[in-house]
This record gives sequence, C-alpha cells and structure tokens, in this order.
Amino acid sequence: MLPRPHALRRSAAVLLLIAAGGLAGCADPRADVALAAQSALVGMPKGTLLSCAGVPHRQAASGALEFFTYRAGSIDYYAPPPPPVGYGWGYPWGYPGWRHRGLDYDPWDYYPPRPGDVVDNRCEATFTLRNGAVEQLVYRASSLGACAAIVQNCMALVPQSLPPRPTPSG
Repeated sequence: MLPRPHALRRSAAVLLLIAAGGLAGCADPRADVALAAQSALVGMPKGTLLSCAGVPHRQAASGALEFFTYRAGSIDYYAPPPPPVGYGWGYPWGYPGWRHRGLDYDPWDYYPPRPGDVVDNRCEATFTLRNGAVEQLVYRASSLGACAAIVQNCMALVPQSLPPRPTPSG
C-alpha cells in the first residue's frame, strides 16, 4: 500500500524543520557580534571609537561627515605538498608549506581546505561620523566573522541590556 499524499507532505515538513534547526545551530558567533555592532555602536563618540578600534587605515571628510575605515582578516593559500622524496618516504611531520588552521577555525567550513585552495577571510568596516559621533557602520566583507576583530573591543564598552530582576515580595 502506498503512503497517503498528506502523510508525505507532513514528513517532508518535519524533515525541513529538522534541517533548518540543524543549520541554525551552526551560526557563526563572530558574525553575530559584527551584526550587533552595526546598531550598538551608533552614537559612540569619536574619541571612544579611536581608543577602542585604534587608528583607522584610511580616513576622509566630506562636509559635516567623517569616514574612518578599518581592515582585518587575511587570505590564506594552502600550498600543494611537494612530490615525495626518495622512495616514498615523504615527511612524517607533514609537508613543508602546508599551513594548519588551528586557531582560526570557521564553523562554516564543512571540510578542511585542500592543497591549492584560497580561503578569503577579509573585512573592511567604514564608520560614518557626524558631529563627532558614529552615525553608521557599513561592512564590505568576504567573511562577516572577520569583521568581529574590528569591533570586538568597542562592543566591550557598550552596556549590555540585562534581564529585569524579580522584585522581592513582602
């Protein structure tokens, strides 16, 4: 006996919900910090921005507006291993030129880079200031997670909203 069409639709919907939940669990927390900074840093004074983000790579002014641009990240090239030396002995400690990604693990990488891969993790953040305060933050990024390196010190200065405390009764 064949399954009923509405039973197939229901099981397909359940599978889609499970897949969506699984992908939501893989979110990049560094990208979340960068996205939150776009609204949290609005209104920050120029002096505070310079003290937490440092001196910008570029700056420009146009009328009442100032633009501070910061860069972070890198492009990593994973060199192919050299041909084996001798009669197949190779290198027991790994091939020269191969760069292991120990501390910069990105959860969006579902497989390790292969020899010859180029991994682009760059971000350029431009702060627009009006009257000495941040008005807007815009990213140009190949990896939004790399933008967190620019704004993380400034985000530490932003007061976090705490849940309200329960009032004692009596």
